[in-house]
Amino acid sequence: MEQLENLFNNTLMAVPEYVKWTDIVEILIISFLAYNVMVWIKNTRAWSLLKGIVVIAVFILIAVLFRMNTILWIARNITVVAVTAVIVILQPELRKALEELGRKNILSSIIPFENSKVESGRFSDATIGEIARACVEMSRVKTGALIVVEQKNTLRDYERTGIDIDAVVSSQLLINIFEHNTPLHDGAVIIRGNRIVSATCYLPLSDNMALSKELGTRHRAGIGISEVTDSMTIIVSEETGKISIAYEGEMERNVDVERLKISLGIVQDKPTEEKKVKRRKSKPKTEKG
Repeated sequence: MEQLENLFNNTLMAVPEYVKWTDIVEILIISFLAYNVMVWIKNTRAWSLLKGIVVIAVFILIAVLFRMNTILWIARNITVVAVTAVIVILQPELRKALEELGRKNILSSIIPFENSKVESGRFSDATIGEIARACVEMSRVKTGALIVVEQKNTLRDYERTGIDIDAVVSSQLLINIFEHNTPLHDGAVIIRGNRIVSATCYLPLSDNMALSKELGTRHRAGIGISEVTDSMTIIVSEETGKISIAYEGEMERNVDVERLKISLGIVQDKPTEEKKVKRRKSKPKTEKG
């Protein structure tokens, strides 16, 4: 008992008698950086990589416990190479994170003022109506279309592959862009907020072998972009006129206008009770991408 008391007293003596205001600021800065790093890792390919690193770390821990010297020697010698390989693999994500940090309002991130919330979400209800109207009209006349709606993950790398538009979203403009034999009809349209930012954009194709053989390049591109970003892609088939939605690596085919508006309302992220109800609605059967 006396030993415990001595240990407790020694611990108290090691604690500073006072805490400076700079210590509090330091704790807040470290907490803010740690939180943002974890959020960034969760929303990128680094999350899967991190899980793989954890598995390797478990094997190394086992090697330490059982003194497996050969495995430990290999681990020590490949550490530097492994760190370099991770940086090379995550180079696009690291660049994206630095770009977002440069555009971010640090003060509003630390102190989220209520007035800073955008009540209309990422885009307005009018934009949802214009997109849905255009898709229904193009579906009726079997005009192929590929529309990507940006969320948190920036699509600027894909935006640069197309032609700048920077116009307010309207059904007439979308229909005109995808009209046959027009200069802008080939490729994807990227929508950010309430504006069409670019057209004729190239998207990565999904290489998932489990996809239906019926899906063409337009559908594979829609799934491909949803696998690497959090965007939602709307595809109108040129052969059948059916409307499909690609989101989070899955494809929902043959949707009607009401389902399309509900899906757009979910990514709109409008802070109202109406959108919360839409989020709770059951998801229909989707095709894995």
